[in-house]
Amino acid sequence: MIIVTGATGQLGRLVIASLLKTTPAAHIVAAVRDVAKAADLAAQGVQVRRADYDDAASLDAAFVGATKVLLISSNELGQRVPQHRAVIDAAVRAKAGLFVYTSVLRADSSELSLAPEHRETEAAVRASGLTYSLLRNGWYIENYTGGLAGALAHGALAGAAGEGRIAAAARADYADAAAAVLSSKGPVEPVYELAGDTAFTLAELAAELSRQSGKQVPFHNLPQKEYQEMLVGVGLPAPLAELIADSDAAAAKGALDDDGHALSKLIGRPTITLADAVKAAL
Repeated sequence: MIIVTGATGQLGRLVIASLLKTTPAAHIVAAVRDVAKAADLAAQGVQVRRADYDDAASLDAAFVGATKVLLISSNELGQRVPQHRAVIDAAVRAKAGLFVYTSVLRADSSELSLAPEHRETEAAVRASGLTYSLLRNGWYIENYTGGLAGALAHGALAGAAGEGRIAAAARADYADAAAAVLSSKGPVEPVYELAGDTAFTLAELAAELSRQSGKQVPFHNLPQKEYQEMLVGVGLPAPLAELIADSDAAAAKGALDDDGHALSKLIGRPTITLADAVKAAL
């Protein structure tokens, strides 16, 4: 039985969709906090079980029969480590044969403010005694293409990444990677450094947006603090604005660049191109 936590999230749904291409639905468990939100998955034959990170009994019930467990990292910043530990402990009690975790690119050395919680989780996974595979995901290209409508409306793309190159890939690319590891009949690597095939700068993203939209959209590089304040000014919650600005600043130092091509090798196809990502967003 393959258990997928966070199965109703953006990545989780894509992982299950990918798994369904090779794995019988009855062998997949969507472990979710709100069962009602997974009605569409249940309709496809996927088992839906309640799993609350703050309720160990619910995790034990959800993990019955687990052979493989995918922990998709929680989105509750600051609470991730105890929540992740609860899932790891439940997987140990269930005697899962493989534990897979979605970490962050080069978690052991990354300057991203997101990295410490991932590092702590990775340490807990290693200490658990479980056979594991750490999927160190790079940046989702949707993190940038999701804001292109605003860039068009304001006539500029803002950021704080400077000339830093970003080897982003689509959520669907990372989802296919997770599904490939979970459905593998043989041994898997303990660590995968996953990123897009072709890195780009935000200036190159702005140029591609300009080309496809027919409207000139320059890239305005801002100091980290100024960019953070701008994001708050357009309505983002302060913690999220701080996270985005920090990520851009780290990208300027190379934190989101990678040329290993491990992701495309794992999924057996190229990752999404910048042009196709912009086209899809438009």
